[in-house]
Amino acid sequence: MTIPQEQFDDLLSRTALAALFYYPEIAVDDNRHNLRNDIEYCLEPVAMIADEDTERLRVAVGRVITNPTAHRSELLALVIELAPQPPA
Repeated sequence: MTIPQEQFDDLLSRTALAALFYYPEIAVDDNRHNLRNDIEYCLEPVAMIADEDTERLRVAVGRVITNPTAHRSELLALVIELAPQPPA
């Protein structure tokens, strides 16, 4: 199943937003908000992707949320790999 580029763009936008508001102590202070919930929120637009790709994205998104500078290129490379190629 091919997932449209727009859905991958949504994943990237959600990840950027989650990283912007990431606060490590919130998982301790509030059971409703935690990194796992943020990752699931970010992955919603690409929920139909294969399980092995979902796991790869889950790891990459989690890394970007907690340390965007160190891991954003890893997530971008993975999205480029998984997203459909634009028509020629």
